[in-house]
Amino acid sequence: MVEVVGVRFKRAGKIYYFDPNTLDIKKDTPVIVETARGVEFGQTVVAKKKVSEEEIVAPLKKVIRIATPEDAKQVEQNKRKEKEAFRICLEKIKKHDLEMKLIDVEYTFDGNKILFYFTADGRVDFRELVKDLASVFRTRIELRQIGVRDEAKMLGGLGICGKNLCCATFLDEFEPVSIKMAKEQNLSLNPIKISGTCGRLMCCLKYEQETYEGLIRNTPKVGAIVSTPQGKGIVESVSLIKGTVRVKLDKDNENILQIFNVSQVKVTKDVVIHKEEMGEDLSHLED
Repeated sequence: MVEVVGVRFKRAGKIYYFDPNTLDIKKDTPVIVETARGVEFGQTVVAKKKVSEEEIVAPLKKVIRIATPEDAKQVEQNKRKEKEAFRICLEKIKKHDLEMKLIDVEYTFDGNKILFYFTADGRVDFRELVKDLASVFRTRIELRQIGVRDEAKMLGGLGICGKNLCCATFLDEFEPVSIKMAKEQNLSLNPIKISGTCGRLMCCLKYEQETYEGLIRNTPKVGAIVSTPQGKGIVESVSLIKGTVRVKLDKDNENILQIFNVSQVKVTKDVVIHKEEMGEDLSHLED
């Protein structure tokens, strides 16, 4: 087991583990740490604890020290410099006539590197732009192309539910979301209704998927032949949340629709749903 503290550098950002280095670090303590991109200022969100070696990325970097009020002032100063760097970069992008959208600018704590985040439809040759920016700021410059989901996470906004975007408030990592989830949850396949601000499938489709998968395993499919307390029939529709199925019974040459609880029916012949029968292809909404 290894003793670690969890540090976050951005709101809703990923949590990284560091060696507390014998320091008395409690939750919500600001710290200065060494990262792959330089010295950074972060917030402790996980107090000292022990984790297995499989959970860490070796070698584990150490916390340099607990941050001081002067360090906090340095962070605020960097934020002011980031606004100016953003303005200058926009001018340089326009000068070089590049098809790219600048999203955010970030100084490392020690000022040894400036990161410019952007989106673009394809590859962008920004070599001349980097030279221009380096001549202005006289420090290391890194341009990083990000996806539309990362753009939404950085900029924030409101979802169709009226609340702040999940990715900008508490989701520290994106999980894969597929159109299959929307279909299994019996949602409207209208792209407008199941897409987030970023234009990709809403992250919240993932939240209840495990529950739906459990319900689906125990519920007959539409078209399956089942036996019921009132005889055999074919499943016409299902209600996963209510735990009921509507069955078409064949009695005296008359088709009778009857609703049963899932526990009252037993599948005698299942049905296979082919991919082409699942409806419109909306795979372009998946990330």
